[in-house]
Amino acid sequence: MSLELGEGRDGDSGALADAFYPLYKLLFDTEGDFVSDVEGKLTEARMNQAVELYLSRALAVGVLIGGMLWLTGSLLGWAVFQFGLITPETLSLGIPAGSAEMAATLQAATVPAVILMSGLVFGSVGFGMGFGTIVAIPYSKASTRKREINMLLSDSVSYMYALSVGGLNQLEILESMADADDTYGEVAKEFQSIVNETEYFGTDYRNAVRKQSLETPSDELSQYLTDMLSIINSGGDMEQFLYDKKEKHMRTAKQEQETTLETLELFGEMYMTLSLFPLLLIIILVVMSMMGSGREMLIYGTVYALIPLTGVGFLVMISTVKQDEPGDGYLSPGQGNERLAASQDEGLFHLGLIEAFTGRFSVFNRIKSREGNYKTRQLLSAPQLFFRDNPLFTLVLTLPTALAVMGVLFFDGSMPTTWDGMIANPIWGTFVWFYIPSYMTLVPLAFFYEWNGLTRRSITGKLSENLRKLSSANDTGQTLLESIETVADTSTGKLADEFEVMYAKVNYGMSLREAMVEFNNKYHIPRLARTIKLIAEAQEASSQITDVLSTAAQSSENQDDIERERKSRTRMQVAIILMTYLTLLAVMAILKVQFLDTMAQMGGSGGGGSGGGGVSFGASVDVDLLSLLFLHAVTLQAVLSGFISGYIRDAQIISGVKFVVILQTLALAVWVVVV
Repeated sequence: MSLELGEGRDGDSGALADAFYPLYKLLFDTEGDFVSDVEGKLTEARMNQAVELYLSRALAVGVLIGGMLWLTGSLLGWAVFQFGLITPETLSLGIPAGSAEMAATLQAATVPAVILMSGLVFGSVGFGMGFGTIVAIPYSKASTRKREINMLLSDSVSYMYALSVGGLNQLEILESMADADDTYGEVAKEFQSIVNETEYFGTDYRNAVRKQSLETPSDELSQYLTDMLSIINSGGDMEQFLYDKKEKHMRTAKQEQETTLETLELFGEMYMTLSLFPLLLIIILVVMSMMGSGREMLIYGTVYALIPLTGVGFLVMISTVKQDEPGDGYLSPGQGNERLAASQDEGLFHLGLIEAFTGRFSVFNRIKSREGNYKTRQLLSAPQLFFRDNPLFTLVLTLPTALAVMGVLFFDGSMPTTWDGMIANPIWGTFVWFYIPSYMTLVPLAFFYEWNGLTRRSITGKLSENLRKLSSANDTGQTLLESIETVADTSTGKLADEFEVMYAKVNYGMSLREAMVEFNNKYHIPRLARTIKLIAEAQEASSQITDVLSTAAQSSENQDDIERERKSRTRMQVAIILMTYLTLLAVMAILKVQFLDTMAQMGGSGGGGSGGGGVSFGASVDVDLLSLLFLHAVTLQAVLSGFISGYIRDAQIISGVKFVVILQTLALAVWVVVV
C-alpha cells in the first residue's frame, strides 16, 4: 500500500511520523489484525488519517516519553546509592561466605544492574503510556460516537418516517437526514458521508449505503442501513419499513434505559459499601490512637485523601454508564435568515444582527450603542430572569462577594489562621473557611438552576398532550397554523402561551418555520429540538401532516415513559445514597459523644489505667483534634454524596448542588449539638 507520509500532516508531528516510519515497518505487519483494527477505529472516529502515519506518530510519542522516563529512572537508581539511601551490601542474594570472590563481583555489579533495571522499568512504562494513549484516542472517539448514535437513532428513524409520510423519496430522505446535524448529531454525519459519496465521488447511493454500514461504529445503525439497502434493492415499501423500524427502535431505547438503570442500582449498592469504608477505617485508627499505637497521619490521610478519592472515583465510575442527552438543543435557522442566525450568538457580550454591520457606517455604530444600552437596562430591570436562564453566571457575583467577606473576616481577626486555632474552635473555623463561601455561592446557584429546570419542564411536561391535540385538529382539515391557534385557545400552561405567541408572529409576517425555530431556540431543549425539527421539515411539504404529528406525539410519549422510569428508579438510588450518608453522620456523632468524650475522661482521670505498667487507655487522645477531623469528614462526605446524587438523578453535576446544601447543613447542625 503506497503512502505519502507528508499528506495530511502538519509541523513537527509529520516530521516525527516520517522519522519513525521505518520503525513502524519493522514492528507491524501492514496486513495484520492490529493495524487493520486501528484503521477501522480511525474510520469510525472520523479521524481522516492514514493508519501508517498515525501509528508512526504513536511510536514517536512513545519513544520520546519512554526515553525521558528511562533517563529519570536511571537517575533515580543512581541517586539512591549516591545519597546513601540504599547500600549495595543491603541487596544481598544470600551468597555463602566461602564465595568471597563471587560476592565481591556481584556487589560491584549491583549498582549498574539497579540503574539499568530502574531505567528499563521507567522507560517501558513511559513508552506504554505514550504509545497506548495515542492509540487509544480513536477507540475512545469511536466509542463516544457509537453511544451518541445509539441514543439518537430512535428519534432519527422517527424523523425519516415522518419525511416518508410527507411524500419524500429515498434520496430526499437521505439528503434531509444529512442536513439535520443540528439536531441528530452523529447520526446525521453518517448520512452526510453517504450523500458526499454520491455527490462528489459519483458512487451509486446503494453502494454508498453499503459502505457506510460497514464503517459506522454503531452496530444498530449498521443493521438499520443493511436492512434499508435490502428494501431499496428489492423495491419494497420504504414507508412501511421505516414505520416498523420506528417501532422497533422505540422498544430498543426503553430496553437500553432498563439496562442502564439496573447498572445504576448495582452502583448504588456498591456505594453503600465504599462510603462506609472510610468510617470503619477511622474507627479503627481512633481505637489504635487510644491504645497509644495509632498515627495521626493515617487519620489525616483517611479524611483528606481517602474520602475525596472514593467519591471522585465513584463519580467517574458512574459517568461510564450514565448517559446525558446529546446536543445543545439549538436549531439552525437555515440559509437566508441572518436575523435568526445572529440571534443564536446573541448574549451578554454579543448584540446580535447589528454586530455584522458595525463599522460600515456611523449609523450602525449608533444603533449598536443604543442596542447595548437597551440590553443593559433590560438586564438591570430584571436580573433574576437573566440568572434563571444562565444559572452559572451567578458565580460571577457570588464568588467575589464570598472572597470579600472572607477577606474582611481575615483582616478583622475573626477567623482562625492557624491549625491550632482551628482545633481550638473547630465549628467556627470550619464555618468561616468553608460554610460561608459555600452557602454564598451554592445557594443562589441551586435556586436559579432549579428555577431554570422548572421553566424547561413546563414546556416538555405537556408536549405530548399538545402534540396529540395538534394531530387531532389537523386531522379535521385545519392547517398546521390553524391547529396551533386551536391548541393555544383550548389549552393552558407555558407551552400553550408559546403557541399563541408563535401564531401571532406568523400573523405579523414571520414564516411558520422561523417562528418554530425561534421558539425552540428560546428554551434550547434537545428533546424539543428534535420534535420541532420533525414538524418544521414536514410542514414545508404540506399543511396536512396528521401522521407526522402523530409520530412526533408517539416519539414524545416514548421519551416521557423513559423519563418517568428513569426518575422512579434513580429516586431509589438517591435515597440509598442519602440514607447511607445519614447513617455515617449518626455513627460519627455517636462516636464523638458516647465514645471519644467518655474514653478521654476515663483516661484523664486514670480510670482507663490497667495498673502497674499498663496502658492508660485514652490518655493520649486529642479529642479536639479528632472532633475537627470528624466534622471535616462528614462535611466532605456531604459534598461528595450531594454531587453524586445529582449526577445519578439528572446526569449533571450541577444538579447535585441542592443536595450538597441540604446535607452539609445537616452535618453542621448535628456537630453544633454534639460538640
